[in-house]
Parts: sequence; C-alpha cells; structure tokens
Amino acid sequence: MGALYIVPTPIGNLEDMTLRALRILREVSLIAAEDTRTSRVLTRHYDINTPMTSYHEHNKIAKLDEVSAALENGDVALISDAGTPGISDPGFELIAAAIERGHEVVPLPGANALTTALVGSGLACDRFAYLGFLPRKPAALRELLAEYAERGETLVAYESPYRLAQSLAMIADVLGADRRVCVAREISKKFEEFYRGSASELRESFADDNPRGEVTLVIGGADPGASVWNEAKVIRALSARLDAGEPLSRAASTVAKLARWKKNAVYRLGVSGEESE
Repeated sequence: MGALYIVPTPIGNLEDMTLRALRILREVSLIAAEDTRTSRVLTRHYDINTPMTSYHEHNKIAKLDEVSAALENGDVALISDAGTPGISDPGFELIAAAIERGHEVVPLPGANALTTALVGSGLACDRFAYLGFLPRKPAALRELLAEYAERGETLVAYESPYRLAQSLAMIADVLGADRRVCVAREISKKFEEFYRGSASELRESFADDNPRGEVTLVIGGADPGASVWNEAKVIRALSARLDAGEPLSRAASTVAKLARWKKNAVYRLGVSGEESE
C-alpha cells in the first residue's frame, strides 16, 4: 500500500518550494492536483515529469476511486493550486478517505497564506481562529462576526478583493471602529502589500479602490480591558442598528457583546424605545 503525501506548493514565489517537497513530487507514482494547468507551471519549472491527474471540487467524487486505486499500487502526492492542501479546498476528503482505507498520510510543512499573513500582521499570534472564506451574504457575515465580538484571539480569514470594502465596513460596525486589522495582499508575490490600521481607517482606504489579487484578512481580538458602555452609548448603538432595519433581537445581541451588557437588558431598552414612540 502506498502513502498519501500532502505537499504544500508556493502561494506566489516559486522559490518557496522546499527541497523535500521537490523530492516527493519526483518520487511518487502520481500527483493529484487541484488544477493540472496551474500545477504544470510548477512541475515544468522544476523539471518534474511525474504523471498528474486533476482532483478538485467538481470532480472529487468521480476521482476518489482513481486516486484510491493509485494508492494501492504506490505513493501519491496531493497538491492544490497554491498553499497547503486540505485548507479551504476538497483535499481533506481525499485525506479522510486515505486514512479510512489504512493508507499512511504524510503531511509536509510549507507555504500557507493563513500563517504567513498572521505572523506578518503585527497582531497577536499566540491564539488565533481561522474563519475560512468569509460569508458572502451580509446577514451571515454579521452573525459570524458577532459570534467572535468578545473573544480575545486573533481572527484570520480569506476574502475576495471585490468584497473587501464591504467586509471592512461590517467589521467596523460589528466589532468596533477601533478594532485592529491587517489586510495582506498578494503574499509572496511581486506586489505583496500589508495594510495595517483600525477597521475604520482601512474601511476608508478601500472604500473606492478594490485591491487586485488574493486577500487575507487578520483581525485583532477583543480587548479584555475594554470598559463597559454606559446606557446612553448602548441606546445610541442600538438605535442606529434598528434605524438601519436590523431586527431587535439581532441588534440587541450584537450591541450586548460590544457593550459588555447582558442581551436581555439591551433588548428591554429596545422594547422600551419602541413603546415610547
């Protein structure tokens, strides 16, 4: 029985390939690649001639048997378009299947946008939560951010450059305008950039100018020493959300987390406000 090697590939600069990864790609009997066209740029660059097959989100069911059969006869390397396979791509399903069938699974360390953006952000790295790709729908994004509003760990997420401005506005709205944020763009590539500042500052920076290329967002955790809001500030924040059409229950939940109040207390303020109108 063969082994399944999980091989990270460069997220930009081809020199980020490790010597061990190059050896594995030359020695295995098959490379399962997310996109063979993209991966052939890498294999041609390093003169790797190992047979390759596609394995991606749209053919993963049909290809699972083919790759599993190859594992019965030899070693297979799993690679994605860029970075470490299994993180926000279908690779984890092949990995799980290989483990279930008794194959050895060997993960190699290597390039990854998540950790590279995190350590380059200047934000705390001792504890962090990976959120994957941020939800496209505003309501779902608001709900996700509200869930982490009081948590102290740094947050890391992938985002489309076309939705970056809207996401930064939502971060400022839900987590607070002063929450520290880093936008990492085109990591490891020629035009790599790190933008660091408050949520409100970065929201203004990208309000009229979507960046090009791939974007990783790093969001600082909640300040454990943040003060409890007074009632007047709670009422203002709650009123702003209600005026924008947000349901009372959801608005109360979000404001309660930001204000360090109990949700029921904030909800009662909202009900009292409605009754007084």
